[in-house]
Amino acid sequence: MKPQTVKCPITKVAELLSDTWTMLIMHFLMDKPKRFSDLEKSLTGISTRTLTLKLKKLLLEKMIIKNKDGYYEVTKKGKGLKIIENSMIRYDKKYL
Repeated sequence: MKPQTVKCPITKVAELLSDTWTMLIMHFLMDKPKRFSDLEKSLTGISTRTLTLKLKKLLLEKMIIKNKDGYYEVTKKGKGLKIIENSMIRYDKKYL
């Protein structure tokens, strides 16, 4: 039997947000629910396949839900990423 390893908080969040698209999808969903086509238009350069895979991951992680009208919306857990988004904006203004 393998011993269970406990991941540090930085590792867990980094794995969740391990690519640019995930945070951008969450950013575009923060203000209001959107349909797949709305996200596709907002996220210039993302492929349909990539968007589909990222949305599936976010659904599995319970960061978003798909409501009965077909709109993707952020859950309470997903809204917690606003803290990271705000920190990214502050970092950009100060250092980039």
